[in-house]
This record gives sequence, structure tokens and C-alpha cells, in this order.
Amino acid sequence: MAGALISALGLTALTYAADYAVFRYRVGTGQAFGQVTVTSYDAVPQKSGKTVFIFNDPQAQTCVNSLFPRAGYLPCWYLQRHTEQRTNF
Repeated sequence: MAGALISALGLTALTYAADYAVFRYRVGTGQAFGQVTVTSYDAVPQKSGKTVFIFNDPQAQTCVNSLFPRAGYLPCWYLQRHTEQRTNF
């Protein structure tokens, strides 16, 4: 059981390190970042118990071409699957 846990942690660390190396290479070649159009909306609860949705214009959001978040940006594969972002108030 402990061997499986250590193997899983080692594989995760190796994957993270390899992803970082590929990211640094892509930064050098100018291919590290991309853009995805994201629609955001605000959910505002009312006193009556209903929720009012306020939709914002779609905007291009910068993302990073890697498996893990890098440089403060979400991965492009994640943003492409989550193009609607809700903000609760």
C-alpha cells in the first residue's frame, strides 16, 4: 500500500516537472500561451429568494498550453471545457 502511494506521488512529481520543462521551452519559442473566448455571468440573489443573472459580453481570456496552471493562467484544455464562468454574489 505504501509502495503504491510513493509510486503515485513520484509519477505525479515527474509529470509536473516534465510539464514545467515543456512550458519553459514553449515560452522561449513563443508558443506557451493561447486564448479562449469565455462568457461570464453574475448570479445575484434577490430578497424574494429568486436569482437574477447578469450576462457579460464574451471576452478572450489568456490561457497556458500545459497540463497544469502556469504563470497565473489556467490551462487551455480546462478553459475550452469551461467557457461559461459564474460569479455568485
